[in-house]
Amino acid sequence: MAGTETPFLDSIIAFEEQDRQQPPPRDAVLFVGSSTIRLWDTLAEDFAPIPVINRGFGGSTVAQVTGYAHRIVWPYKPRLIVLYSGDNDLARGNSPESVFADYEEFVTLTHQHLPRTRIALVSTKPSPARIHMLEAVRTLNGLLYEFTQRDGRLVFIDLFSVMLGADGKPRQELFGPDGLHLSRAGYELWTEVIRPYLS
Repeated sequence: MAGTETPFLDSIIAFEEQDRQQPPPRDAVLFVGSSTIRLWDTLAEDFAPIPVINRGFGGSTVAQVTGYAHRIVWPYKPRLIVLYSGDNDLARGNSPESVFADYEEFVTLTHQHLPRTRIALVSTKPSPARIHMLEAVRTLNGLLYEFTQRDGRLVFIDLFSVMLGADGKPRQELFGPDGLHLSRAGYELWTEVIRPYLS
């Protein structure tokens, strides 16, 4: 019952236990968001020697990341937060505008607690398995881009564009068999695009 009321609570508790056993570095880059982040097994290796923390969990939404931010975001005092979400939010039938409002809330609350922390909002990706959401994804990304232009502490990382082929469709080689999660080639592309923002 508690799991229904607080989705992914087991994951959050596991992160906290991990933090007790091995405290994460201060002033690190925190990657947080849904399963695209959670499944990034080579994150530390890909961005070495930059200290990174991976706090991706389940098929989470932006609102769920915000709901747990007091436990798995703010305590770390990261110098940069890289947030990836949006897929699951739109897949649940939420409008781009309502998902964007959730991003705004995350940023507002986070900057109340960590006023100097930079936040990078990663564009929602164009997944082959969710091709029907492509226009909604495009709309959400446009809203996120415009939002990041208003505050010097925010940056928009556009991965949407480079994940589309010349035909305007998602590049299949960047995705695993489910057409939703990234392949190794997908993560290599993400590393290449994101790395300059971490310096």
